Amino acid sequence: MSEAALSGKVAIVTGAGSAIGLGRAMALALVGAGARVAMLDVDRAALDQSAADARGIGGPSSVLPIVADVTKREDAAAAVERTIAELGGLHVLINNAGINPRFPGFRDIALDAWVSTVAVNVHGPFFMARAVIGPMLAQGWGRLIGVTTSLDTMLRTAPYGPTKAAHEALLATIARDVEGTGVTANVLIPGGAVFTNMTRGFYEPDREVGLLEPTVMQAPAVWLASPAADGVNGRRIVAENWDEALPLDERLAKASAPIGWPQLGRAGRS
Repeated sequence: MSEAALSGKVAIVTGAGSAIGLGRAMALALVGAGARVAMLDVDRAALDQSAADARGIGGPSSVLPIVADVTKREDAAAAVERTIAELGGLHVLINNAGINPRFPGFRDIALDAWVSTVAVNVHGPFFMARAVIGPMLAQGWGRLIGVTTSLDTMLRTAPYGPTKAAHEALLATIARDVEGTGVTANVLIPGGAVFTNMTRGFYEPDREVGLLEPTVMQAPAVWLASPAADGVNGRRIVAENWDEALPLDERLAKASAPIGWPQLGRAGRS
């Protein structure tokens, strides 16, 4: 993608503050491609540092840091309103914010941890999507991009896995509802495990060396956010398989599939 692929576009990236995180990596990539980006996070100090790094790429007016809690519907609405007012529009939402408390098994899951994980990983994407969908439909163009996870993780890691499954199912519903409007809804996942603040310390040090880097998300995120992805709706892109050396049709065949494995349900039957 060219450095001007997102010129004139405005994006929101949630969970964009962490120094070693997918949100920061994607926000930096969007800025590098010419977008102006509202970077959302609950951690002001981390957000300020990541925003400063983004300004080093795109200049002082390229970034709007917003301290916001996506689990609060009023914060989501206010962040969208502020982005439109201060950056002049809104075209892209990347729902990336997430938490992953870890427990040995189902019976060990703390009830408060279950509630907070559902709040961040399910309510947060819903509140943000609801806040942006009106303006996007009104202008006839928009991108909803949700960061979920692999099917294996959905089935084996709770409470994180079930909440990411819910997020993916939500995006499948949105994709169906916005078909043909100029607004699209797609999923982007890393593919394998990624070395981030969420995973750091969970693996043995020698295994962490082989993990994917957050930058794996950058090229497919920019493409999904761009006009080049017009008409691509209801897909899940695996960033690890994204190969820009391939022609687009081959690239999509290698790296994408329908959201939510519809072939496993009645919707996939003839």
